[in-house]
Amino acid sequence: MADFVTLAPPLRPNPALLEAKLKPRSSRRAFVLFAIALIAGLSYIVFQVSRDLDAVKTAGSWPYMLLGLALLIALGFEFVNGFHDTANAVATVIYTNSLEPSTAVVLSGLCNLAGVLVSSGTVAYAIITLLPVDLILQVSSGAGFAMVFALLIAAILWNLGTWWLGLPASSSHTMVGSIIGVGIANQLLNPQTGTSGVDWDQAKKVLESLLISPVVGFTLAGLLLLLSKWLLRYPSLYEAPKDNEPPPFPVRALMVLTCTGVSFSHGQNDGQKGMGLIMLILIGTVPTAYALNHAVSPTEVQDFIAASERAVHIMDQHIDPAAPVIANSRAQVTDYIRSKQLTATTLPAVRNLVDTLDRQVSHYREYKAVPDQDQANVRNDMYLASEALRLMERANNPSFSADEWAALDNYKSKVDKATKYIPDWVKVAVALALGLGTMVGWKRIVITVGEKIGKEHLTYAQGAAAGLVAMGTILGATAFGLPVSTTHILSSGVAGTMAANGSGLRFKTIRNIAAGWIFTLPAAALLSALLYWGFRAISK
Repeated sequence: MADFVTLAPPLRPNPALLEAKLKPRSSRRAFVLFAIALIAGLSYIVFQVSRDLDAVKTAGSWPYMLLGLALLIALGFEFVNGFHDTANAVATVIYTNSLEPSTAVVLSGLCNLAGVLVSSGTVAYAIITLLPVDLILQVSSGAGFAMVFALLIAAILWNLGTWWLGLPASSSHTMVGSIIGVGIANQLLNPQTGTSGVDWDQAKKVLESLLISPVVGFTLAGLLLLLSKWLLRYPSLYEAPKDNEPPPFPVRALMVLTCTGVSFSHGQNDGQKGMGLIMLILIGTVPTAYALNHAVSPTEVQDFIAASERAVHIMDQHIDPAAPVIANSRAQVTDYIRSKQLTATTLPAVRNLVDTLDRQVSHYREYKAVPDQDQANVRNDMYLASEALRLMERANNPSFSADEWAALDNYKSKVDKATKYIPDWVKVAVALALGLGTMVGWKRIVITVGEKIGKEHLTYAQGAAAGLVAMGTILGATAFGLPVSTTHILSSGVAGTMAANGSGLRFKTIRNIAAGWIFTLPAAALLSALLYWGFRAISK
């Protein structure tokens, strides 16, 4: 077995060299490229929104003003997410002199754009399922807008605070905490009405992914570093960066690869966190244009009708003929989603919703042909049917056969295509906000990741190992529709390489990061709950 490569003696941070290393240097080509992408993106957004709103008939300008304000706040969250989270993607490539800061942040922004554009929206709607079902169905009400504004503003304020302190706190944790705070406040404000709060089963699933991913990052990055030292006898990999000299070409290529990979995977995962909320805003303000996916083709609508008829037939086989007549199917299904308790009326109510939707869609033949006043109601019924089937399958109650579940899942996928979609212009807007944020606030997080986690300088191999593990972990989580924290995975990966290398950890920084990890969720929850209470009082 080959011996490990001997490391140079520990190097202490040199503030002057560090400042020179992180000083932005002009890269006109990179900025011109980003400027072109920005102008093209904004032009595309304006064109698409104008086309979407062309056929919308509204009384007065208030809905458009509300839409503009809500979108500004939502994109503000993504902007803060950019310089708070995306900065982690450029930390190692800047710190190791592999790319100039200006080039690195522009490259990261463009890779985030690519990641966002190819995202499926699965993570976006995993976040949405944490919200109280009452508020999702009534997103155009005062309570619905209070929810959206409260959780977004709470997330922005907490992210700004931790960024100012230079702590790699998690925007994912912040968003989940804000949603939990709104859910709890919503339930406490309506104790007598059976109003829903937090879907704790879904919250547990999300929190588990946020808890496990840093452990995965720490362990795998450390093991990858040890493996590389055993297999790759390339001394330059295990040396600390020297002043402003770039590393050898193979090392530099590896560092750039990890930067682009982490940025792309961040766009695919973190970029989706605000998309679902933006969709709620669009549905709440202009349901005529955005409640249903008008891009679904007539052929796909026919597939939906066939899947609906099959789903109704399956449910008929499992409904007790003596079951009571359902007076209000929507209310019955809503109660089931809220309580997770299957009753004798639940399956008949879901069956009635599916049958009603089948007849409505069969009549209109296209989603865009559904009358303006009915778009939001059809969307809500579809959302309820989809969520009810998701909960039934998770509980395996009723006990449908494997073939029946396959048919019901097929029906659910058709429903989700009509309701759980993300317009391309929303993806472009989020990507631009992330990219701009990265260009503004990367420096504080880069210093923390590069200098303050370990007692020695970050080496090329350590940066590459942490980046590769972060990229792989985030891509894997995205495939399963799970939101994870780029911040925690990368910073824990760096810590793992320091521990595996025997470099030592700066426990003050680790303690601060851990404190941010522990307190982010309750602090964001409390802040969003207070904001929700205040906004609800104003909206009444």
